[in-house]
Amino acid sequence: MHLFVDNLTNVDFSYLDHERGLVGETWLANAALEGTLDHQGMVCDFGIVKKTLRHWLDDQLDHRLLVPTKAPGLTLTNEGELISLSWQLANGEQIAVSGPEQAFALVEADTINRDTVANWSVKQLASSFPTSVEQLKLSFEDEKIEDAFYHYSHGLKKHDGNCQRIAHGHRSRIQIYSAGERDKQLEQQWAKRWEDIYIGTREDLIEEGEKTMSFAYRAQQGNFTLEIPVRCCEVINCDTTVEQLAQYIANTLAKDLPGKEITVRAYEGLGKGAIASAKQ
Repeated sequence: MHLFVDNLTNVDFSYLDHERGLVGETWLANAALEGTLDHQGMVCDFGIVKKTLRHWLDDQLDHRLLVPTKAPGLTLTNEGELISLSWQLANGEQIAVSGPEQAFALVEADTINRDTVANWSVKQLASSFPTSVEQLKLSFEDEKIEDAFYHYSHGLKKHDGNCQRIAHGHRSRIQIYSAGERDKQLEQQWAKRWEDIYIGTREDLIEEGEKTMSFAYRAQQGNFTLEIPVRCCEVINCDTTVEQLAQYIANTLAKDLPGKEITVRAYEGLGKGAIASAKQ
């Protein structure tokens, strides 16, 4: 018997890629279970399926940095509850991250993609369901976005929850209106500007060199550091909440387009975000 749950939940995270560097991502999760019927005539109660899988995905993947532990070019140390890593990109550049263990997902694979993360997740969940469930399958997919979008990573040190982790991210659409009219050219320009970007807060920037930028802060969950190539960064003078990012984009565009009111609808992952306007 086959049981399925489509659009179970979505996860927002970042991952390390040899070509792209630090990549913010958002995936939709789907689940399927194979098994025999129990005494209730069910493979497994939908309530158990949803609760178990959502809790695990929220706890183990969402707002974490996914690291492929079998990848070449990775140096990783795990000392107690602290993880430090160095990641070499294909062009020879380096990314270095450190933070509490709970800010990382150490995926036993040589690369991060939808299939490797799904397979790893299923192994971690092997003992989480009743014996009537013989096989669990997970799949991940992108939100279908026809308009402009970008992948960004960030960290919010003042956040009480998991957003405080220095390297988590989102795949986000953007809509921009100039003088009340949708401007898809501006949307594409901004999506290109923030393609695979790390958005840092200036007060967290501790060193800026010709090739790399270093960020560090202490948050409720512990100490975090990040060193990343300059070309992958944009530093702003405020925190990187979606509300402030929307306002930053609107303010920046308004300076370039004096006299026109700019309205920005910026998303943070799937189905949520902020709207801000500016005019100069």
